[in-house]
Amino acid sequence: MAKQPLDLARARILLSNDDGIHAPGFELLERVMRELATDVWVVAPESEQSASGHSLTLRHPLRIRQLSEKRYAVDGTPTDSVLLGVMEVMKDEPPDLVISGINRGGNMGEDVTYSGTVAAAMEATLLGIPAIALSQNVVPGGNTWWETAERYTPRVLERLARASWPGSVFINVNFPHVAPDEVTGIRVTAQGRRKPGGVVQRGIDPAGRPYYWIGTARAFEHHAEGSDLEAVYGGAVSVSPMHLDLTHHSTLAALEEAFA
Repeated sequence: MAKQPLDLARARILLSNDDGIHAPGFELLERVMRELATDVWVVAPESEQSASGHSLTLRHPLRIRQLSEKRYAVDGTPTDSVLLGVMEVMKDEPPDLVISGINRGGNMGEDVTYSGTVAAAMEATLLGIPAIALSQNVVPGGNTWWETAERYTPRVLERLARASWPGSVFINVNFPHVAPDEVTGIRVTAQGRRKPGGVVQRGIDPAGRPYYWIGTARAFEHHAEGSDLEAVYGGAVSVSPMHLDLTHHSTLAALEEAFA
């Protein structure tokens, strides 16, 4: 089913994230969305779940804690939170739209396969609900330009609400690490290439046992023309349509020949 244009002001909206329900970016998203819409619900992880990917909790029970009206915390992953938000908290009337974020840190290139922020949007899409992931890029040692996310979130969402996309697609949005007045525009982009985890630090703990700490440095980063990386590092807001179907269809045809 394709997502149809949406009246944002009247929409029933579910918010989630991976930085945790008390994260500054999430508090910002809540504030912005309550200005844009009247029926806003929150079901988000109780604690930080960064880099949890599309992880679903199956080996132990989960608990939902109501914090206030339409605000719930889940002791699980972003995927758990969206699933329980749709299937339990809002089961009588599911949301029209799920928005995940605003993450502290960009989710571009291969980041999307690790990101809990993106995973929340993926889960909503699998449940048949249109979804958008929002992330504010940062650079090591720099401040976080939440003002940029605050200014551009309404502009991006209002345009996306008027658009339509297939049911197997969600939208991944990244805001650049620049002041609001320095943003160079809003660009529709493709997924770029960069691989996190390029550095592994080794050490010895106080008990004499070796440990390994995976760093966030990139082993490979390619700012291809038209990519999310090129746009964001060029000061623009990146809007990328992401597809849940991981099948490589041209290879599928070649393999069918090979196995005929």
